[in-house]
Amino acid sequence: MKLHELRPNDGSTKNRKRVGRGHGSGLGKTSGKGHKGQNARSGGGVRPGFEGGQMPLHRRLPKRGFNNSRFATEYVIVNIKDLNVFENDTEVTPELLKENGLIKNMKDGVKILGDGELEKKLTVKAHKFSKSAVEKIESAGGKVEVI
Repeated sequence: MKLHELRPNDGSTKNRKRVGRGHGSGLGKTSGKGHKGQNARSGGGVRPGFEGGQMPLHRRLPKRGFNNSRFATEYVIVNIKDLNVFENDTEVTPELLKENGLIKNMKDGVKILGDGELEKKLTVKAHKFSKSAVEKIESAGGKVEVI
């Protein structure tokens, strides 16, 4: 096989639909949109789930059961690699993380995850830690405190 003999597999490429061009495209005049109506207009069409004003299926069906999503505790995630901005022997608290722009808002607490490497010796105070984060902080000579 030579470079000039390379071809895409059969059926893997299609010609682009050239709408409204006449001459055998099969999509002249109304360009495959039918006659008038909402779908023929530019920007026309309806949102997903819209049934022409009829009560949509997701509103017709009864809602049952409990969903914890409104009450679940949501933690702000900080990875270990982000803590390298602090000096050695710093006490890292959620307030300090906020000051340095590592977290925007507190939500229900801060969770430290173990992605990356920690080169500094730090005392980290947070609401939750992953096992790998605890191992990496302590192996760098630091301390972990759960608030």
